Amino acid sequence: MTDLKERVTPAPPAEAPPVGSRAMRSVAKHAGLLLLTLVMLYPVLWMVVSSLRPNNEIFRSPGIVLTDLELHNYGQGWDALSSPFGHFLMNSAIVVIGCIIGNLVSCSMAAYAFARLEFTGKRLWFAVMLGTIMLPIHVLIVPQYIMFSNLGWVNTFLPLIVPKLLATDAFFVFLMVQFIRGLPRELDEAARIDGAGHPRIFLQVILPLMLPALATTTIFTFIWTWNDFFSQLIYLTDPDMYTVPVALRSFVDSTVATSWGSMFAMSVVSLLPIFLAFLIGQRYLIKGIATTGIK
Repeated sequence: MTDLKERVTPAPPAEAPPVGSRAMRSVAKHAGLLLLTLVMLYPVLWMVVSSLRPNNEIFRSPGIVLTDLELHNYGQGWDALSSPFGHFLMNSAIVVIGCIIGNLVSCSMAAYAFARLEFTGKRLWFAVMLGTIMLPIHVLIVPQYIMFSNLGWVNTFLPLIVPKLLATDAFFVFLMVQFIRGLPRELDEAARIDGAGHPRIFLQVILPLMLPALATTTIFTFIWTWNDFFSQLIYLTDPDMYTVPVALRSFVDSTVATSWGSMFAMSVVSLLPIFLAFLIGQRYLIKGIATTGIK
């Protein structure tokens, strides 16, 4: 009996680490995170500081400490190209708005079809749609350019906007499909009992509940389209049609001296819309990625 009691006697609880040790771990962890944050933000900070430096001092030191303040880089950069930089900002805004509207309309409709409708080959077409995510744009750019050239769309915004109206961004379709699948089907059945068809169910029941997914699509489309350089460089050849990324490339010229200060200044200006969009939509972005249905 004594041996049995000794065997079943619980072991004493492990001692908690001292308070000072936990505090040191917390300080070390936050210090490491702060250091990594500074490393990641250093290129952006250097660009902002370089936009305020004289042109001949930008590459002399990798530091971010200002010695001479040159605010006129922003004025020179704004008027350095054939048109004021605001013209290129407006061009980018037109393309971005068109792409956002196209993705919201087409991807939400395609997602509703894959999530709620039953049709022949549904699984096959869904797999094909997911497979297009793996296709790089460089594989598609040549046949697309030939097609758009035959249509007379080169040097217009149409090649950049029209494909978005056809649900070509499979990532957003997949995102919305997963979100819709998390919504209770009882909502659809209740609306169908009231005599609603698929258009009404989609517009009045499903679409209002998809706000997080729609916000995520809007933010990602805005960032990706605003930063897109390759497609816009291919299709836009007239300087008056340039968007912000292509206009920034125009500051670099191998035949003349490059005004780095002006280019960095306009780069800072071009980052402000992205920063504001992420700042405003951060709550919806996180919710749209993390949410899979109604809690």
